[in-house]
Amino acid sequence: MIETNCSLKLFNSFAIEAKAQQLFRLQTRAQFPDLLLQIKSAQQQNQPILILGGGSNVLFCEDFAGLIIKVELLGIEITASENSYQLQVGAGEDWHQLVTDCVEKGIDGLENLALIPGVVGAAPVQNIGAYGTEFKDFCTSVEYIDLNSGELHTLTREQCLFGYRDSIFKTPAFKNALITQVTISLTKQWQPQSRYGGLSSLNQDGQITAKKIYDSVCQVRSEKLPDPTILGNAGSFFKNPVVKQNVANALLVLYPDMPNYPQPAGVVKLAAGWLIDQANLKGKQIGGAAVHQQQALVLVNKGDATAVDVVKLAEFVRDTVLQRFNVELEHEVRFIGAFGETNLSEVLAHV
Repeated sequence: MIETNCSLKLFNSFAIEAKAQQLFRLQTRAQFPDLLLQIKSAQQQNQPILILGGGSNVLFCEDFAGLIIKVELLGIEITASENSYQLQVGAGEDWHQLVTDCVEKGIDGLENLALIPGVVGAAPVQNIGAYGTEFKDFCTSVEYIDLNSGELHTLTREQCLFGYRDSIFKTPAFKNALITQVTISLTKQWQPQSRYGGLSSLNQDGQITAKKIYDSVCQVRSEKLPDPTILGNAGSFFKNPVVKQNVANALLVLYPDMPNYPQPAGVVKLAAGWLIDQANLKGKQIGGAAVHQQQALVLVNKGDATAVDVVKLAEFVRDTVLQRFNVELEHEVRFIGAFGETNLSEVLAHV
C-alpha cells in the first residue's frame, strides 16, 4: 500500500520534519511483487528510491522527491548445533530487542552491541560496532533482494567487504539492494569482550558474564546518550577519525591523555567525542540543534530544530576540530537529500 505526501517525522530518530512523495511499508515477503511494480513505476518517472530501516542514522535534509521503502520485515528463527547458535533474523526486527532476547535466552555474544538503535537490516550496511565488537564478528550471511531484477541473493560475510562503519552495501553497485534477512552465528564457547571503556573493571572478580556486560553497556549508554523519544538524535554523529601514526604522535605530545587506539597498517583511531569535548563544544547550539551536554559526539534536536540547523552545527563542529587539532571529522549519520544520499559538503553548497 502506497502512502503519498507522507510525513517522515516519526520515521527518523532526529524527529526532523520532512515529507516523502511516496511511502511503501514492506511488512511481508508477499508484498515483493507489489513493491517491484511500484519501483518500476518510480523508475519510469525518473523518481529517486530510498530504502529506510529504523531511521536512527539518517538526517533528512529536505523533502524526498520519490519513493521511500520502509523495511518492516519481521521474524527470528534460532537453530542450535553442537558448538553454536544460528539466528536468521528479519531485516525489520529491532536490533536492541534482538540483543536483549539473546541475553535472556543465554545466547551470548551480542551483549556489547546493546542499545544501538535501529533495525537489524541496517546492521550490515553500517557494520555497527561498540566496545571492541562489530556486526561482522558474528555475521554468516546477508540476504537481499535486487530491486531491479526482483531476484533474491545471499552474500557471505567475506563478500560483504565489511570495514569500519562500512560495507559493500554502501557502494553504488548495491544501491538497489534491499536487505531482507541476516544470518548470525554465535559460538557456545563464549569469550567476553571487555577491553574497552569501563567494561574491563567487570572482570576483577573473575565472574564476568554476558548479562553483566549487557547491563553495564546499557547503563553507560543510557547515561551518556539521550533518549531519542525525549531529545531527537541519531546517536554518534561523527566517525572516530583514523590518522597516521606520526599525526597521532604529534597530538600525544600536546595531549598525553588523548584516547588513541593503534590499528593495523600503522594508523591510529582517535575518539571523535574527546576531540569535540576538548574543543569546548558541549552545549554549542545553532537554532534548535545542539551538541549534547553529556556526550559531545551526539547532536540533538532541542525540539524545533530544522535540518539546516543540524547541518550548520555539524559544519561548525567539523571546522572547529579541524582548526584546533588538524583532524577532519566525517559524519557517520547518513545525509538524505531530495534525490538520495548526499553529504555535508554538498548540502552546505546549497544552504
